[in-house]
Amino acid sequence: MTGTMNRQVFQVLGPIMLTLLLTTVPVVQSGKVLVFPVDGSHWVNMNILIEALHAKGHNVTVIRMADSWYIKEFSPHYTSINLKSDGGFNEEFFKMFASSLLGILRKGSIWARLKLEIEMWQSFLWILETENKMIIDMFEDQQIMQSIKDAKYDLILTDPVRFGGVILGHYLKLPIVYNVRWTVYSEAHFAIAPLSYVPSPMLELSDRMSFLERAKNVVMYIISEVQLAIMINPNFNVLCERFIGPGTSYFTLVQSADLWLHRVDFVFEFPRPTMPNIVYMGGFQCKPSKPLPQDLEDFVQSSGEHGVIIMSLGTLIGQLPDDVAEAIAEAFAELPQKIIWRYKGKRPSALGNNTLMMDWMPQNDLLGHPKTRVFVAHGGTNGIQEAIYHGVPTIGFGLIFDQPNNLAKMRVKGVAKNVDFATVDKESFLKTVKEVLYEPSYRENMQRLSRLHKDVPVKPLDNAIFWIEFVMRHKGAAHLRTESYKMPWYSYHSVDVMLFLLSAVSLIIMTIYMVIKYFCCRMRKTKNKLQ
Repeated sequence: MTGTMNRQVFQVLGPIMLTLLLTTVPVVQSGKVLVFPVDGSHWVNMNILIEALHAKGHNVTVIRMADSWYIKEFSPHYTSINLKSDGGFNEEFFKMFASSLLGILRKGSIWARLKLEIEMWQSFLWILETENKMIIDMFEDQQIMQSIKDAKYDLILTDPVRFGGVILGHYLKLPIVYNVRWTVYSEAHFAIAPLSYVPSPMLELSDRMSFLERAKNVVMYIISEVQLAIMINPNFNVLCERFIGPGTSYFTLVQSADLWLHRVDFVFEFPRPTMPNIVYMGGFQCKPSKPLPQDLEDFVQSSGEHGVIIMSLGTLIGQLPDDVAEAIAEAFAELPQKIIWRYKGKRPSALGNNTLMMDWMPQNDLLGHPKTRVFVAHGGTNGIQEAIYHGVPTIGFGLIFDQPNNLAKMRVKGVAKNVDFATVDKESFLKTVKEVLYEPSYRENMQRLSRLHKDVPVKPLDNAIFWIEFVMRHKGAAHLRTESYKMPWYSYHSVDVMLFLLSAVSLIIMTIYMVIKYFCCRMRKTKNKLQ
């Protein structure tokens, strides 16, 4: 009897409960995402977002250049659109560029530093010119542009360190989401809201600046603005006028994106005011370590209580000048730790029996291994974030691009120490390694950062995907974006308001002065008449 009643109740209430349940489950619709990426290490983290979007059922299309090296034409996670022009971001150029810079840096003189700056700007201008040509060729290729228009994408995901994705997004009138750390001329925050108490990336200062450091910071900001006005704007403003319309400019297009997915968080970055359309996803590429291959695990375990040191200088810097490699190998040979060194150069003659040299190594899995004690690195963002995630203190070379700035932030937090590439030898390198190995504060501080980084309500990657889908659902996020980028500089900095108030106060003071002067004169004349 009871069973029959239960069945009857279920028959009545079952459909109602099922309906209520279905209404509480969010409907996930497949979106169409156009991706205009940047090659090299930038692609590594962009590809993680692409794989996550694909896993959520979205259709992803990637635009790749003729000289792409990391970005493959065929992938199970995306389809590709192949441009016929080079993008100026190819493997051969950057490896030659990095090798040339290392030779200049090694000299260590003021003239070498000046030559380094000239070399970097010459290469930068060549990249800008190549990208300009690529953008023009893309827009003039009617077949490709028509196929992109016909696809009716919901959103464009791009990295604003290159301009192609920005201008294409505006041309197609699509919501624009950035996967960003840098724009073409500076750290991304400075494109939105530069502040006098936040250090310029190239100065390697802390967020506790003295007066002279703040003055230096303002000068650097002015220099950056001049570079933008003289070297970057002329290259891109012509394209903006041609393909978007009169009155548009590079900088306003960059600033008007709907959402900025920033590849840092405030465990890494100095605290600063921010905007509602900036979403922080620092460490989104990090993940728990997996077991090592057996031969590598055996090598790691053979280190005993001393543990292991791992060294990798990234993709671009496959080898070092011979004297530097010999000095490092000789220093490593004197340590009781086992060393795993990713290196593609000539095998140093001083290499010790405790050092394993590899063309490639599972960096994330080694950083997460309990026996790893120190990470010797170039200082790229991806490697620094992985070191924070796994709580491994760092020794950094800080050679080019954002690497010195990244390591400066880590030094301030007491989790890293720098190697001076110009003067490094066996003794100085060994002293630095021993300090980070045996001074407990480096490891303690890094593990504290690791705990802070992981103590979040939503994983960074999940948060990033939510906001990308949010922009697709709502056809943009204009309500989160400040319109201040449309203001002229004197209005943005309230110079016009200050001048007006100063004029008003001056006028009031002058009026009061004139009134007082008038009455004083009247009183004096009256007094003279009475006398």
